[in-house]
Amino acid sequence: MRFPKYPILFAAAFAAFAADAPPPDVTRFVNEFIGTGGHGHTHPGATMPFGMVALGPDTFNEGWDWCSGYHYTDSSIMGFSHTHLSGTGIGDMLDVLVMPGTGAVRTVPGTRERPDEGYRSRFSHAQEKAEPGYYSVMLQSYGIQAELTATERAGLHKYTFPQSDTSHFIVDLAHAYGGEARVAAADLRIVDSSTITGGRTVNGWARGRVIYFAMKFSKPFESAELVSHHTLLDAGVREASGNSLAAVVHYSTRAGETIYVKVGLSAVSVDGAMQNLAREIPDWDFAKVRQAAHDAWQRQLSRILIEGGDAKQRQIFYTALYHTMAAPTLFDDVDGRYRGMDGEVHQLPAKAHNYTTFSLWDTYRAAHPLYTLIEPDRVPDMVNTLIRMSEESPQGMPVWPLQGKETGTMTGYHSASVIAEACVKGIKGIDYARAYTPMRRRALEDDWRGLGYFRKLGYIPSDKVSESATRTLEYSYDAWTVAQVAHSLGKMDDYALLLAQSKNYRNLFDKSVGFIRPKLENGQWAEGFDPTSTGTTKRWRDFTESNSWQGTWAAQHEPAEYMELLGSPKAFVRKLDALFNQHVEIKGEVPADMTGLVGMYAHGNEPSHHVAYLYDYAGAAFKTQDRVRDLLDHQYDNQPDGLSGNEDCGQMSAWYVISALGFYAVNPASGNYVFGTPLFTRATVDLGQGRRLVIEASRRSPSDKYIQSVTLNGAPYDRVWFSHRDVGQGGSLVFQMSGQPNPAFAATLDAAPPPASEPAGR
Repeated sequence: MRFPKYPILFAAAFAAFAADAPPPDVTRFVNEFIGTGGHGHTHPGATMPFGMVALGPDTFNEGWDWCSGYHYTDSSIMGFSHTHLSGTGIGDMLDVLVMPGTGAVRTVPGTRERPDEGYRSRFSHAQEKAEPGYYSVMLQSYGIQAELTATERAGLHKYTFPQSDTSHFIVDLAHAYGGEARVAAADLRIVDSSTITGGRTVNGWARGRVIYFAMKFSKPFESAELVSHHTLLDAGVREASGNSLAAVVHYSTRAGETIYVKVGLSAVSVDGAMQNLAREIPDWDFAKVRQAAHDAWQRQLSRILIEGGDAKQRQIFYTALYHTMAAPTLFDDVDGRYRGMDGEVHQLPAKAHNYTTFSLWDTYRAAHPLYTLIEPDRVPDMVNTLIRMSEESPQGMPVWPLQGKETGTMTGYHSASVIAEACVKGIKGIDYARAYTPMRRRALEDDWRGLGYFRKLGYIPSDKVSESATRTLEYSYDAWTVAQVAHSLGKMDDYALLLAQSKNYRNLFDKSVGFIRPKLENGQWAEGFDPTSTGTTKRWRDFTESNSWQGTWAAQHEPAEYMELLGSPKAFVRKLDALFNQHVEIKGEVPADMTGLVGMYAHGNEPSHHVAYLYDYAGAAFKTQDRVRDLLDHQYDNQPDGLSGNEDCGQMSAWYVISALGFYAVNPASGNYVFGTPLFTRATVDLGQGRRLVIEASRRSPSDKYIQSVTLNGAPYDRVWFSHRDVGQGGSLVFQMSGQPNPAFAATLDAAPPPASEPAGR
């Protein structure tokens, strides 16, 4: 499916950029429809960077490819809701749907196949527009032009009606991902002739999450009714409770008449939603709110300014950067109150913020390392949120928290990596001693999801716990990250214990086959092992959304140890080559997430994301450069199906952004980055507080992908890695590139990052 190109800024506009000149408008490169087709699961709509409100169209609310509520293949719209997930593999949200209409009132949405049977409207992509902070579409069934924009906690709608005596709005509180059966309870109130308020509890993915809203109309409605279970209630009823509620408000409109609707959200209360709305959208100036959203996105996106590359690459890059800022999302009110993981309302310290939507199994890999570079002022709030969650949640360390609830999705407890990374990189404003208490409890005390076996046996037995091989690998990595915080706090006994625990993955490495493989509680290898299969039995998977070809490499903290396990650095390189080059089919179950295959490498899912960079550790950096450039060129496109897998709250895009700069954090909590291959001629990265990292690639041809030499901060550099502290205060990286590989570059093992036995960040 092809998509019309957006307006393009020429490279000359970037060449003209100087430190004292305003940057070019990079928002024009963002194509919000990338990822809305295929299995990307992204959503086009109006939102602010990391904003709570994501206001946009819902085309369907069930099915895996509608996790965000929208898919590019659809041709009708159910309405416009105020919360959406970005690229997840599980659906939720779609709160407070608003749909304008004319003619007979229908209280059901209708189906995708027969949209005219409900309040749905047909639409065309030719009459649809999305840009950062703004969305518009013509609702063809009603002749109504819809336009949307947003602030952090509120949304503003603008609807231009035809002449009609039957104009109306549906406000559907039963609309949810998974259908109205997910709504456990709701309240809806018509306050006056221009105000509706309410709230609901939803038993979706985040079971029991609570959301409230306050909605105001710019024009008093002529009449209104409440709806329960798709039946109109008596005209005098102004308040209702139940699990299937809606409201209908009626107007007579002139041709071209505009009616605005503004909606504030809160997880605390209706009063909180009203306060958020009053503070953030006090009037009806749509143009002002839209401009403020645009300006906010321009500030965010211009934190990285690129030169060179072609139009397609620039569009992919800035759309990817945009996607990295769709989550985590703000989750507090303007007065600093928020609903915690214990279900209680808490008060934040002055100027602090609370966040949610942490897809940590995914985002610890590249998105959070990117935030430490370009969002240093936001990182303390994110990390402090994770610490509070660890204390408030009945389940301890966050795994996949969403709107005050722990979904428990995926394996590991990778909030530990995010906290440890901030600690190792020296990010201020975080109480690491406070953080260490729940981190230590999880690593050394909790009997949680196989951790008891992990400590007792040194691995998790596949006949006792599902996804045992992946859990063993990920707990090994998480133990290493906790060890780094222990070392920073001088807790050397804990450090030694955790460091030993971080090597437990070795107990599942079978040297006779060269793979991580499942082991039973009795110490025997599980029978029926096949490295192309996700498991050895029909009972459950041994690997999380992967097989042993992909999962074997998951001990990100110890690439050097793999060389010993495999026999030599050359054997390590041969194994990596075999991963990428083989042409075998996956046996048995093939998870929908295992996509973007290059051999048995699966770029469409996160366990593979660091693997192309592992050649750097074995003196074969030119192979990393070759693989990474191939992935940049072929796993991303500027079309609706332009992502090879789920976006996963920014991780898929963060891989592209940071890889296009020329490096990657194989082990995020180490504080180190290893070289890949820079895509653009020049990139200027705003590190905050006037600091800049400038990355230059001198090449004769855009296809030159092999590094010949590097200078770091003006000095020749012969290593294949650098630390965050090397560039944290600003600096420069200059790459000399060629179309031919240079096997001599960083060819010794001494050029690789330090071993895991050395404390990170030292």
